Amino acid sequence: MTKERLITGKTKLLGVIGHPVEHSLSPAMHNAAIANLGLDYVYLPFPIAPKNLEIAIAGFAAIDVVGFSVTIPHKQAIMPLLSEITPLAQAIGAVNTVSRQNNQWVGTNTDIEGFIAPLLTTYKQDWSQKVAVILGNGGAARAVVAGCHQLGFAKIHVVGRNMQRLQEFGNSWSNSPISKNLQIHQWEELPKLIPQANLLVNTTPIGMYPKVNESPLSGEEIANLPKGAIAYDLIYIPKPTQFLEQAEKQGAIAIDGLEMLVQQGVAALKIWLQQETVPVEVMRQALQKHLGLS
Repeated sequence: MTKERLITGKTKLLGVIGHPVEHSLSPAMHNAAIANLGLDYVYLPFPIAPKNLEIAIAGFAAIDVVGFSVTIPHKQAIMPLLSEITPLAQAIGAVNTVSRQNNQWVGTNTDIEGFIAPLLTTYKQDWSQKVAVILGNGGAARAVVAGCHQLGFAKIHVVGRNMQRLQEFGNSWSNSPISKNLQIHQWEELPKLIPQANLLVNTTPIGMYPKVNESPLSGEEIANLPKGAIAYDLIYIPKPTQFLEQAEKQGAIAIDGLEMLVQQGVAALKIWLQQETVPVEVMRQALQKHLGLS
């Protein structure tokens, strides 16, 4: 049995900011890790309306918050309020992790690390001859594009429905080395892209609770996915999603968003605690338990 944790005036504060934030799974995951490490920290959810963001961040500095996660809708809005932003977060154009360093706020993005972690650990391979096809062109797709570039993919195809947003997405990388490997496509072009895909990633919300019977792709479209390709859905409820179920029927390897959630949290906790190892398995189990999966 773990002994009861007392929160006192010495307890250090971590948290997550968002609006709404009551559905966040981060407190369950981080508090389990903190308890396991026996540290005097607590991780709290802070609901912050967009109009209060600036004053809240100033308040966090005043009460010595050690660091915090950033979720929707603040990932971009927070950037001008920080003293420093890592090149990685700059490239994605979004911050999901903030830490207090030398009395200043430093923003980074651990979503890339979260995304690539299961690809690095489970499927050690040379990605330099491989093709990634990414469904969707929102904020999550940006982290996936940067992650695929980091892994060294030869080609990264991004597919979306809105031509204007797609072009903006493509243009936003024009000053980055990523632009050499990146191509944007309209949804109608999917039939010719899917047969080439070694990695197919869903970054859209299609298939997420409550619309659990939906998939971004039809059965006919996914039928052309090569056997042995990896299908990766950033959604983690339901488990598996319709998309992953379809892909597995085609002989694809399925990865869901739960591992990305765990691994981006692991990367954030290492930054806040300034230590190299944190109890990954404890964090994973806490999430699974919280979601009723174990």
